[in-house]
Amino acid sequence: MCGRFTLTWRERERLAAELGVSPEQLGEFDPRYNIAPTDKHLIVRLRYEDREVLPAKWGLVNSWAKDAKRAASQINARAEGLERSSAFRDAFSKRRCVVPADGYFEWTGAGPTRQPVWFHRSDGGLLLFAGLYESWQPEPDQWQRTFTIITTEPNDVTRPVHDRMPVILDEAVVDTWLDRKQEDTSALRELLRPAPNALLVPTLVSKRANSVKNDDPACLEPAVDIAPRLL
Repeated sequence: MCGRFTLTWRERERLAAELGVSPEQLGEFDPRYNIAPTDKHLIVRLRYEDREVLPAKWGLVNSWAKDAKRAASQINARAEGLERSSAFRDAFSKRRCVVPADGYFEWTGAGPTRQPVWFHRSDGGLLLFAGLYESWQPEPDQWQRTFTIITTEPNDVTRPVHDRMPVILDEAVVDTWLDRKQEDTSALRELLRPAPNALLVPTLVSKRANSVKNDDPACLEPAVDIAPRLL
């Protein structure tokens, strides 16, 4: 699964350029070092022919839901079951998005030995997670946008730590994924594969990342006195 992630870029213009949008669309964006379920973040979708950045809460709530109780359990959607799931089937067909990030966390161990591992690009580059989004009404006159991150089988780099990983889309296929006119679900499913082994590197980082209360650069400080065998 993907239970926490990061987007630490500080340069608004650089991020906007990478996403193919104007800097103004990023709103009051701040770097994030420990994004947790139900937090607000950014998603990118296509509106007509242009990319659009929108705020959304992590944890998909279906339009027909009466409450948000299932949000935390729908932060991820398994690629293999999208078309079989009543929670994700319609969004897979009509409401696909990408979720910008520059890394994500998984953990080894348990209890006091629980150790966060940050998976990221060695060059610090952007990651574009395949996602789905929905809008629902917590109040009759209020709409709230939510999203989920699609996961798939791990690659060789991530497998020693977890049996799932987020789907990371290459920029070359992003517009195909976002295009609402794309109705060939078999072609879309082909995009939902593990990332190349060379894309990500693991870094053992501070246990500050264990707590959702911590969201600062110290979360990504390299861990000390940790045996390499953990990876």
